[in-house]
This record gives sequence, C-alpha cells and structure tokens, in this order.
Amino acid sequence: MVEHLLPALYALFLWWFSTGAVIYLDNLPVRTFRWSMLGCTGALAGGIYSIALASTDTSVAGAYTAFTGALLVWAWIELSYYTNYVTGPRQVGCTHDCRGWRHFWHALQSNVYHELAILLLGAVIFALTWGDSNRTALWTFLVLAWMHESARINVFLGVRNLNEEFVPEHMSFLRSFMRRRPMNLFFPFSVSLSTVALVLLVQAAVAPGAEPFTAVAWTLVATLMALAILEHWFLVIPLPTAFLWHWGLKARDHTRPELEPGQAEPADMDASS
Repeated sequence: MVEHLLPALYALFLWWFSTGAVIYLDNLPVRTFRWSMLGCTGALAGGIYSIALASTDTSVAGAYTAFTGALLVWAWIELSYYTNYVTGPRQVGCTHDCRGWRHFWHALQSNVYHELAILLLGAVIFALTWGDSNRTALWTFLVLAWMHESARINVFLGVRNLNEEFVPEHMSFLRSFMRRRPMNLFFPFSVSLSTVALVLLVQAAVAPGAEPFTAVAWTLVATLMALAILEHWFLVIPLPTAFLWHWGLKARDHTRPELEPGQAEPADMDASS
C-alpha cells in the first residue's frame, strides 16, 4: 500500500505546487522575468541531468528522480511560455469575426515556438532514456505533453470554464483564442482516450509481483494522468475550481500601482470562470 500511497501524494503535491509557482512567477512584474527565467533555466539543466543520471537506476529513488526531473523540464516550458519568452511571432489577438482555419492558423502563429520547444525537449528526454531501464521521465513527459495539447484544443474549441484570470495581462492576446461553450465534440474523445490510458497505467502499477521500482514509477505517472483528467473535467464542471491555485495570483499585488489617497481601486478586468 505504501508503495502506491506515497508516490501518489508526492505527485499530487508536486503537480499542485509547481502549477501555482509558475502562476505566481508569471504574474510578477515583467522586470522580474529575466531572473525567473534564469533560475528556471538552471532548474531545467538540473532536470535534464537528473533524467540522464536516473535513466539506468531502477531503484525507488531512481523513479522519484526521473519523475521530478521531467516536471522540472515541464516547468521551464510553462514558465517560458507565460513570461512570453517562448511563444510565437504573432502577439495580437483575433477579432470576433475571425473563425475556422484562419483562426486556427492565428492561434498556431501565437504558439509555434512553444510547441517546437515541447518537441525539442521531448526529443532530448527520448534520447536520454530510450533503451535504458528507467524510462519514467519519458512517460511522465508524454503524459504532460498529451494532456497539455488536449487541454489547449478543448479550450480553443470551447469549454464552460476558461479560467481566464490565470492568463497574465502581458499575454492577454491569448484570450481571443479561448471560447466559452458548454462542451465541444473533442472533449469526450480526449477524456475517454486518457481514461483508457489511466486504466492501463494503474494496472501496470498494481500488477501482482511488480517490483518496488515498477510500482512506484507507474504510480507516479498514473497519478499525474489522473490529475490531468481531473483538470479536464474542471473545464466543464460548473464549480469554482480555480481556487486551487488562487494563491499564485497574489503576485499581482506587486504589479498594481499604489493609489493616491481617496483614489478608488480600479475595477478587476479578469473574467471569472
């Protein structure tokens, strides 16, 4: 039981904390971004080194090391995107009458460097782990990449809860590529496919006679998949799920100008989900 409970709790905490930390850093003043990116790039290097180091380590510690390394790599991808360091050549939103493939092309132009960064770092992790005995980092990264792209497609096609308040002001052009609808046709397909993958991951984690490394590694990856599926349901369930990371938005207190005595607080421009 412990070989499943502890890694599940570890994955849960790392998922929650790393997401909130990225939200906090990308909502700080723009002048801090170079320092955030410098620190995160150091963490990226540490993550890649950890993945390489753990690629032949089939101990329980090796599973945790590889998993953590993959999340450090993913944190760099997310932070570099939301600080607008690695996004795309298009930095303006679409007009309300922009639809269809033209709208999709504009969205791709706004994100193409980000997508290439995912492919490049995924290829690095593949090269570091393929053929070795510990591929926890690769499966972790693949889960993150798949669920990330799935969520982006769902938000583009339309979901109930867009959580636009988490989009920093300097990235406000992204909101034009987010559509509010009760549901879209891709959502049930993406969730169903991910749920099938989750069942297979859980079966591998709890297989009779599984070695401790195998049980821990697949539990880490399965927990991450379960949390990603939960995030997908957060997109359509009419609940205030954004409170989970609302602490990350407190960074905006550092960006608001001080008010003169008697001056009213400006209206909050963030859309509620």
